[in-house]
Formats: sequence, C-alpha cells, structure tokens
Amino acid sequence: MAAFVLLRIMVVIFLGAGIAMGQDWAVPTADGWPGTLIIVGGGTVPDDVAIALKESLHGEGSLVVIADAASDPMEAAESATKWLAEAEISRVVVVDSSLAESTRGLLTVAAIDAASAVWICGGQQSKLLTTFAASGVEGALQRLLHRGGTVGGTSAGAASMSKVMIAGGAEQPEISEGWDLLQGAIVDQHFTNRNRLARLQIAVEMHAACVGIGIDEDTAVFIHGRQLRVTGRDSASVVLAKTDYRDAEVLRLAAGEVADLTQLRRAARQRASRVDPGEPQSGSPEVRAGSLVIVGGGAMPEDVVQRFVELAGGASANIVVLPTAVPREETSSQSPGFLKKESVAHITVLTQRGPAEVASEEFRTSLKSATGIWFGGGRQWHFVDAYEGTEALELLRDVLRRGGVIGGSSAGATIQGEFLVRGHPHGNSVMMAEGYERGFAFLPGMAIDQHFSQRGRFPDLLPVVRRHPKMLGVGIDEGTAIVVTGTKVEVIGQHSAHFVSAKLLMSIPAEQPLPSTAEEAAKFYVSIKTGESGDLKALSQ
Repeated sequence: MAAFVLLRIMVVIFLGAGIAMGQDWAVPTADGWPGTLIIVGGGTVPDDVAIALKESLHGEGSLVVIADAASDPMEAAESATKWLAEAEISRVVVVDSSLAESTRGLLTVAAIDAASAVWICGGQQSKLLTTFAASGVEGALQRLLHRGGTVGGTSAGAASMSKVMIAGGAEQPEISEGWDLLQGAIVDQHFTNRNRLARLQIAVEMHAACVGIGIDEDTAVFIHGRQLRVTGRDSASVVLAKTDYRDAEVLRLAAGEVADLTQLRRAARQRASRVDPGEPQSGSPEVRAGSLVIVGGGAMPEDVVQRFVELAGGASANIVVLPTAVPREETSSQSPGFLKKESVAHITVLTQRGPAEVASEEFRTSLKSATGIWFGGGRQWHFVDAYEGTEALELLRDVLRRGGVIGGSSAGATIQGEFLVRGHPHGNSVMMAEGYERGFAFLPGMAIDQHFSQRGRFPDLLPVVRRHPKMLGVGIDEGTAIVVTGTKVEVIGQHSAHFVSAKLLMSIPAEQPLPSTAEEAAKFYVSIKTGESGDLKALSQ
C-alpha cells in the first residue's frame, strides 16, 4: 500500500511533466532511439539483462514494473521485484493492479515519466494492451526511450513492443496492435522452442515493410541506437519477406553477434516497394543537364580541382560543401583544403542532416543559389541517411538543371551513381548491402567504385554487374576523376577509369565463378586513361 500512496503523490508532481513532453516521439531518427530496448524471448532472463537495467538507473533512478499481462499481475510483479532485488535494484515502482483501469493507466504514465527504466513481465500480450488502451502508456514509454531510458520485457512483454503485434495463433498468426517502440519490426518469442518460424514468416508476408525478429528462450536482443545485439543461451532470427526480385530470407544471429537494425528496416521497406534497386529507374547513363566531376579518392590533382571550379562558375562560383559522409561528431564545418586556395566567391559548408535540419532556411537557401556541390569522403550510407526522403535531393538535382556541377570524392563519388556499392554500415567490403543499394542517381544506370586499382578492386564490381546486368560499372583510380556531360565521359587526373558491362561478362558462363584476382578480373574492363574520353552509351553496350 505504501507504494500506491507514493504513486498518488507522483501523479501531482509528474503528470504535468508528462503533458509538457507530449510531443510525438513515435518516429526516431535513422540512428534509432537514444535509449535502449531489451527484448527477451521468454524462459530464463539472461544475467546481463539485470546488469543493464541496474546500470540504466545510474544509482538513483527508479524502475517501473508492468505486470498486467500476467494472469495474476501482483504475483508476477512480486516475482520480478525479487529478481531485481537480487540484482541490487531496489527502487522499484509497481502500480496496484486492483485499481480501476483508468486510474491504473494514469498512475502508470506518471510513474514512467519519473522513471529511468521499465520492465514488462510476461503473460498474454493482448491482456496487457487492453488494460492500457488509450491510457497514454505507449507515449510515456516512447518519451522514456527518447530521453535515454531503458525499456525491457520478456515473452508477452517482448511481443508487445512492436506495433504489428502477434497476439496468438499456433500457425496462422493473429495480428493485433502493440506499442510502437520497435519501429518497422514484428517481434515473436519462444521462437525455436515453439517452432514459430512459419508463423513469423506469414506475419512478415502480410506486412512486408516490417522486419521479423524471432527470439529464442533464455535469449535477449539489446537494441541501442541502430545496433541489434544478441545475448544469452541461444539465438535470434531476422526474417525478411519474399519479393519479386528476392527470395524470403532468414538470418540467424548467435549470442554475441550484431546487426544494423536500420539497414534491416531499410531492406524490408525496399522489398515492400517492389522496386528492384538493380533495375535502372532514371534511364540510361547520361547527365542531361549540368556536369559531374567524380573522383576516385586519394589526392586531388590541380587539374581536377580547376575543372570542378570552372564548371561551377570560376571566380563567381557559389559552392556548397556537404561533409556528411562521416558520423555527426566527426563532421567538420571547415571548407576542404583544396578549395580554400581557389579564388571562389562563396563556399558554404552545410552540416545539416535528417528531415528537420534539411528543412531549415539556411540549407534550402544555400542550395537554391548554389552553382556547384561537393560531396566529401567517408562512408556513403551516411549520405543516404542524411538526405533520402528529404527535399535535399530535388534541390541538388536543381543545381544540375541550372547547368551547375556536382562533384565528390571516394564516398562522394559512389553516392552519385544509381546503384550504391559498399553501402553496408558495418563495413565497406560488402558490395551489395540490401537496404543501402540505391544511390542518388545523378549518373543514372551506373554503379561507381573508387580507390580502384590501388586497392585491387577489379574483382569486386563483376558480381554487381552479373547480378544487375542493366547497370554499367565504373571503377575510378585514386587521384583520378571522370567528368561527365551528356553521355561524354572524360578522364582527368593521374591514372585511369575502368568500365565493365554485362556484355563484357557474357563470355563467363553463369555457373562459372568470376575471376577472383585483380589481374584476371582486369581483362573484363575497358580502361580509359587520363586525357582520353569515351561515350557512356557505347560503353554500356
């Protein structure tokens, strides 16, 4: 009863704060929530779950136990409290389950708004959601995650974390609506132990834009930011739906393994769109207005810099630099050194990323007056996260339509193609990273690789072109650029650019492995040296 009296006082203190924080946190950024989700598949809760919950309290925060999915909520809460006490977590808040649902919901929201963590017990997930229908508990949990808190749960408490919720069904899933804490996903528990793969696959087929996450008993999935990490005795399974151009996929992650959840979500959405990223959507390789200067990384030779500045308008150029291919904390607002020494009227560095920041007046005004754009180096998937789905892409295309130039080096080169290679957030060795296979298509119908000869990358583009035969591949050496206007491609700088088309690979039977050495693979490319030119239409055929 003492805990209940405490909660009655808390309503007065914290309910106003809950209302003040009541903006929509339902859609976190591509980097995920600032807080942590801990999703347990039932059975024995792994030891590191309690450790993580304790750490999330920082020695003084409170933890709210939600036990309303259980047939006897107070008994389940008592059991959870005992388990937490063994982990030296004593600041536990439990709302009296004998209260009327409206009062219980009000008190639970107030408790969550004052807490650092929440633990959701097992039972029946539909009972849990019915109890708190229209109570504001979902919003309170989202606010907790937004401010860096932790939400954990097991069994029913796990399944309730996804908006598309499997409420039951041994084979054919019964779909209901859960709490929208794990966006773009469907959670299933007791996974291998109860043979639920087929059930989750059906649920994912019904909701193809969602990634399925099946968690075994005695196993937990930790989600922080964009990282999904498996811990415990067994494993978790990631399920993606079948689409016109890809088979259904099941990825099994053992304890200790990690995945990029944002990449998996993007893969699911791409499948649901039914648009094959390997099918050119923007036409054949041609720059219909303006020009591109695409640099293979490494040194920036003077003739490359001068050509870019010249195409941007020379001394009267208005150049915008986009340095967002690196993590936010590493982003520099300084102009690149190779541009500082050029006599250019205006150089603006824009570090904004994401829909809210890109919608700023500074970003929009700068791009609307730009005559040249420079994409910096780093990892190309950061560009996708920064600008995809925002007004930025049309503003960038407008620069070309006005007769301007878009340039970039390394990651800033690859992003200009239509098919994006080396886009996996976990490393640049994955050539076809599902979810990050679409570039900005300033150069349509092409896949662009860089640091080419210097890193022995000749074998790497061959599987891309074999799988996507309508794409033309180009590998650009360091210190080298291709300048593209219309279908004309000119190579300048220090070395060469190397082109590969499906026609050049026709001599290799489909069942035969592609060359694995740079020396053998190079035989299937057309190389154009610096000072020479070619035609993209001819190179594609």
